[in-house]
Amino acid sequence: MGRFKQKRTSGIPKISTASLPDIMFILLCFFMVSTSMRETTLIVKVRVPLASEVQKLERKSLVSYIYVGQPIKSSYGTESRIQLNDQFATIDDIQSYIATEREARDEVDRKLLTTSIKADRDTRMGIITDIKQELRKCGAFKINYSSRKTAKLR
Repeated sequence: MGRFKQKRTSGIPKISTASLPDIMFILLCFFMVSTSMRETTLIVKVRVPLASEVQKLERKSLVSYIYVGQPIKSSYGTESRIQLNDQFATIDDIQSYIATEREARDEVDRKLLTTSIKADRDTRMGIITDIKQELRKCGAFKINYSSRKTAKLR
């Protein structure tokens, strides 16, 4: 009788890659659902102040943000600057910014539009007061100040 050679295999079986596309699809779906896209790129430093009485905004889709703080790049100076969307702005640009934000919303939601001021804790109050005056001129009376909640001491 002839001799048959048996294949000698190592003790480690090969990994099946048949389910690899399924795993990749599940990971892709997970990251698409759990990731939120940043709407604006911050070009000013914003370290919000601490507060003891804080409330969350109910509908964040109806919030327009005004960022105030020192520029991240030192080539823009060290004084506090105003950022609207992705660019620096002046006090005079706030009225047109609020008008474009109102136009972007439905007519029913325009009355519910809230303006949130995210200011650095080292920002002088004069700039905040000037922003508030401009918001009054254009009829944006719902103003929110962004802050972080402090731990309550008992």
